[in-house]
Amino acid sequence: MIKGSIPALVTPFKDGALDLDTLKKLVDWQIAEGSSALVPVGTTGESPTLTHEEHRTVVAKVVEYAAGRVPVIAGAGSNSTVEGIGLIRFAQEAGADAALVVTPYYNKPTQAGLIAHYRALHDASDLPIIIYNIPGRSVVDMSPDTMGELAKLPRIVGVKDATGKLERVSQQRITCGPDFVQLSGEDATALGFNAHGGVGCISVTANVAPRLCAEFQAATLAGDYAKALEYQDRLMPLHEAIFLEPGLAGAKYALSRLGRCEEEVRLPLVGVSDGVKARIDAAMRHAGLLN
Repeated sequence: MIKGSIPALVTPFKDGALDLDTLKKLVDWQIAEGSSALVPVGTTGESPTLTHEEHRTVVAKVVEYAAGRVPVIAGAGSNSTVEGIGLIRFAQEAGADAALVVTPYYNKPTQAGLIAHYRALHDASDLPIIIYNIPGRSVVDMSPDTMGELAKLPRIVGVKDATGKLERVSQQRITCGPDFVQLSGEDATALGFNAHGGVGCISVTANVAPRLCAEFQAATLAGDYAKALEYQDRLMPLHEAIFLEPGLAGAKYALSRLGRCEEEVRLPLVGVSDGVKARIDAAMRHAGLLN
């Protein structure tokens, strides 16, 4: 079962191009620090501004670099079902272990449209699918009842839930069953999410603090919430600071402070402002990541 701390990997750039050498180093570091799976080309990986060729390259390279040490959950979401089918088929060909599929953004499909979209992707490949429900960005919110219908399909295995509604975990346990893999998509509420029955987090902060996030998740999965709360207290300022401006830009700045990645992002995103940099620096010191 997919569980624990799962970084939604940033995609490193150098002079506008993919920086594959840095990507390999990030993959090796994440695995060494205890991350339990990897998500390339999610939205944190700047998938909206990658070309299709770059998207495929990043998926293939992360699979290659991970070399079976941890599962690779390839981002394969699109607001075009046909495009999504192409992405999930490539992910399977590249050797990914599962696919992360976001609810179609902008189109604002009905619940029936969501079912049809996910069923089409399900039937197009043999990969397990994790639904990514993030109504704040995609506008549409998949209901627990709709998720329950999709959970009847053999390869719809879980959800990355970024609704921020902790009661959803319990509601989805009822509609999808207790074995449905529920992963938080929101770092700051991951503690409560797991207390409700979640089993991990697809995390932005884990890009920056992989060991702390892995140990935090391990504590919750062991039922040691007192220990988990200690980690939460260390990590909470970092969760907040990274997201003061777009989270991937905050994560790349923090990684640059650790000497692991350039700050470079693609337009229309820009690097974080000086005030946010100061907040991230302070949060990293609070977490023990900087002196």
